[in-house]
Amino acid sequence: MQRKAAASPGLLCVLPWRVTGAAWACRLHSILTSSDSHDPPFSSVPEKPPPARIKRRTKPSATATTTSTKPRHTGGDRFPVHSDLPFDFRYSYSETDPCLRPLGFREPPRFSPFGPGRLDRTWNGVSAPAPAEEKPAAERAAVLGAPLTESEIEELVERYRHSDCSRQINLGKGGVTHNLLDDIHNHWKRAEAVRIKCLGAPTLDMDNVCFHLEDKTGGKIIYRRINILLLYRGRNYDPRRRPVVPLMLWKPRAPIYPRLVKNAAEGLTFEETKEMRSRGLNSPALMTLTRNGVYVSVVEKVREAFKTEEVVRLDCSSVETSDSKKIGVKLRDLVPCVPILFKKGQIVIWRGRQKQSSVDHQEPQDQA
Repeated sequence: MQRKAAASPGLLCVLPWRVTGAAWACRLHSILTSSDSHDPPFSSVPEKPPPARIKRRTKPSATATTTSTKPRHTGGDRFPVHSDLPFDFRYSYSETDPCLRPLGFREPPRFSPFGPGRLDRTWNGVSAPAPAEEKPAAERAAVLGAPLTESEIEELVERYRHSDCSRQINLGKGGVTHNLLDDIHNHWKRAEAVRIKCLGAPTLDMDNVCFHLEDKTGGKIIYRRINILLLYRGRNYDPRRRPVVPLMLWKPRAPIYPRLVKNAAEGLTFEETKEMRSRGLNSPALMTLTRNGVYVSVVEKVREAFKTEEVVRLDCSSVETSDSKKIGVKLRDLVPCVPILFKKGQIVIWRGRQKQSSVDHQEPQDQA
């Protein structure tokens, strides 16, 4: 009892007021026994909490149900999307051959990359075919308008050709993809031209890239330097009347195509093909290709090498396997040549019988 009594004065010294023990007891008794609700000891506690508000769900009106079934454009809330573009929708237009039919599919063809019920076209595993209607060429010419003068072209080139241009699109290994068309039209809302920087396997055939850009967008290439392009939208282009480009929600898996490299090359026996492969692997590499590089000069260098060499090797150790096969397919069609080996990042190509016979005929004429 003495210890508790001794400790009480120290506690009272901490309080903002210093009162005696009797006065403190009276003050505490008055607080506890007070019945005044307007002067509570700490804070007033309501006797009964207010009732919670219940939100009533309203039934959808008849107008809302009727408008939800109309077709919509991109960015709206109506499905399915209808597009007047006259070509078949594909994932890539420049890197696929519509004439080549696949042997099979790695995923069911009924799974459309546009999403279920979002497009009024049927996906067949490779493309979404367009209706039979053809868009007249006069409509595209009307959008382009009169040709640009040299001074107008120089002004546009000087404005958009620099690397710090904000109106730039990078074209990668997928080439001219379907969603790339929507990006181009989005840039054309606020700019007359768009700068396109091409990298990877599509740069082997820049003519093909330029063709598909002009054909699928309706624009005009006004500048081309190595892998840099400027795509002009046209004098009479109206962003409010731009074509509807439904977006792909995911990249479809590539179908199964015939083998690119056979056990025995066409025109050679198995032993001769095996000897050609060993010669190619042991020969010095003609070029070393980098990942996402610019391959504009590869075709010409391979053609020059085939004038003196029968087998050529390309070092693609830093390139992905899928990209190296795309490079082999393009070289087969552009040079032309015969790919005979893809191994450990190395591409070995043979010039073929027809190329060899033409070289043999030219040698006697040069000697004469």
